[in-house]
Amino acid sequence: MSYIQSILMGVIQGVAEFLPISSSGHLVLFQTFFGIENVEANHMLFTVLLHLGTLVSVCIYYWKDVLEMIVEFFRWIRSLVKPGERDRGTPPPARRLVMLIVVATLPLFLIVPINDWMEKVFSSSVSVSIALLATGCLLFFSDRMARGRKNAKNATVVDALVVGAAQAIGTIPGISRSGITISTGMLRGFDRKFAVRFSFLMSLPAVLGANILKVGDAIAEGADPGQIPVYLVGVAVSAVVGYFAIRLVNTLSDKGKFGMFAYYCWVVGLGSLIAGIIVPLITR
Repeated sequence: MSYIQSILMGVIQGVAEFLPISSSGHLVLFQTFFGIENVEANHMLFTVLLHLGTLVSVCIYYWKDVLEMIVEFFRWIRSLVKPGERDRGTPPPARRLVMLIVVATLPLFLIVPINDWMEKVFSSSVSVSIALLATGCLLFFSDRMARGRKNAKNATVVDALVVGAAQAIGTIPGISRSGITISTGMLRGFDRKFAVRFSFLMSLPAVLGANILKVGDAIAEGADPGQIPVYLVGVAVSAVVGYFAIRLVNTLSDKGKFGMFAYYCWVVGLGSLIAGIIVPLITR
């Protein structure tokens, strides 16, 4: 892998991870129609590092939330171990946010056993195209919903479970994880900024957990030591690009323009659907 390829993959990762356009769906389409290298299969360590790069961008953008959540998480654990130290009254917003994220992560455990099966079943260009069209519809209608007022103080466990279920559905290639979770949050009455914030913060345990499962395979695969500097450049690029992508999503959603990504998903989805049907007929 060259530095140019590493930088390009870093840009793609940073953009597609946070913009509601489905990074996994685009990967399938690029591999199908342009015959690009399957980076995830051939450079597994690089793939894991790229995801960690985008995790860094979330931590930097929401550093205050992350710091408060870490502190409150350990205070919460201590209160469970030592009942005498339990807080009286309403838990702090940061602790409620931790609780909501824990609840929202639970539906993913139902997906883990069938994840490989889902990737095989839904990784054709046709299924990805249909999923992108569906994502576009979801984004289009999300902007046309009334502005909600729920935040970390008054969002419910049911809200968290519904958004968490949406995140599980977002593992299907072509369904944008950020798009479906942010839109579902808005459907549940979340404040627009909180919907985006909750979506990205809840991605931390999900992405971190998924990559921990892949670390063993990545280490077993091995890596050329000479490629490590090349990989690190791509990771740095993914972190920087990811930071600005998060910023863009926040700005657009707050202005009620989150649905503008719907048109992109429709164009790509419809174009790839037509190509996926016509190209096989022509090449027969």
